[in-house]
Amino acid sequence: MMEWTHLDENIWHPFTQHALEKNRIAISHGKDTILYDVNGKAYIDAVSSWWVNIYGHANPTISNAIKLQVDKLEQVIFAGFTHEPACLLSDNLLKILPPNFSKVFFSDNGSTSVEVALKMAIQFWHNQGYEKSKIIAFKNAYHGDTFGAMAVGKSDFFSAFDDLLFDVIQIDIPLSNNFESLKNEFQSLVETQDVACFIFEPLVQGSGGMQMYDAIFLDELIKIARTNDVICIADEVMTGFGRTGERFAIDYLENKPNIICLSKGITGGFMPLSVTVCEKEIYDAFYSSDKLKTLFHGHSYTANLLGCAAANASVKLLEEYYPKIKQLSVWQKEKVQELVVLPNVKNTRTLGTIAAFEIESTSTSYFSNVKDVVYQRFLDNGILLRPLGNTIYIMPPYCITINELNEIYKVILDVVTSL
Repeated sequence: MMEWTHLDENIWHPFTQHALEKNRIAISHGKDTILYDVNGKAYIDAVSSWWVNIYGHANPTISNAIKLQVDKLEQVIFAGFTHEPACLLSDNLLKILPPNFSKVFFSDNGSTSVEVALKMAIQFWHNQGYEKSKIIAFKNAYHGDTFGAMAVGKSDFFSAFDDLLFDVIQIDIPLSNNFESLKNEFQSLVETQDVACFIFEPLVQGSGGMQMYDAIFLDELIKIARTNDVICIADEVMTGFGRTGERFAIDYLENKPNIICLSKGITGGFMPLSVTVCEKEIYDAFYSSDKLKTLFHGHSYTANLLGCAAANASVKLLEEYYPKIKQLSVWQKEKVQELVVLPNVKNTRTLGTIAAFEIESTSTSYFSNVKDVVYQRFLDNGILLRPLGNTIYIMPPYCITINELNEIYKVILDVVTSL
């Protein structure tokens, strides 16, 4: 064991109950889909390290892009200044996003990209003299950990803050067995003309258990919302950059949102960065000689040059990896079907490169004990899978080989069978 590992005692880790989780694996390096700990043990990263390393670890194209930038300029204030990496990134993103988008706002992570989107939507109406402040979101959603993001994604995670969060109208995700009643409910809500925005994770609810729903239903809700002057916000922090099999989940939709939130895979896992991209109409409501109509939001590291350099390389890699994304989507669909025969496996599902299923359990929440048992067994077998309660999901980097994917599913089969 390396001599630095005991210093981890100084650290408070995210989403960790330290009274129950005593040991953490010390990682020394990684390459492609593999992480190596300080003792030399290898782990297949089957969750892309919280969904960010979409091309795997230590990708040389992104690494070299950062190296080229780091000796030129690392950071400059982004209020009153601009720079080439940010300008190029805005252009690269707008070229692959649907054509209704036109303005790119930079921030630091997924939660803040959502905060920015909510502020854009609320202030859009305020700047024009309209009192529209209600927000509609799906139940079981997760949009981040900052206060606005917590409010639109209420869950057991945030119960300590329930009394401090602003009210949000929560509706069920649209499914075939509830869509007609849900559509009528949604129509009634937006016709009141006091709803500012509708925020959603398109087609897949990530931390909510990888719950999937059909694009045709979301399409209809967006159409109703836009017809009634409700701003639609797509939180593609997780689904963006190929995860659903297309470049973005909204590519499956005919009716597009007004705002999209992007982070995680945007830099291929190398640097923290996010963007909130909006239609020109949104931007125009802030364009004024009245200084109070300014969008007062920013961070010290807004549009960090190293992050933008990484993102430019990452976005270009997306086109190169597109055939691999399609191949992985096929493999995932085939492999997850092998688990259907297990009596304690239910609700197998895939969308693009994402596969998920539930293990039969008396508890189906995030805090299910199933997670604790299987998580450790996966690690013991050299597989990094981080279950969401009793939901197991597989979301590997796009560079994964079929042999590595076979090994992941072999371990899953062995572990689940032994329960």
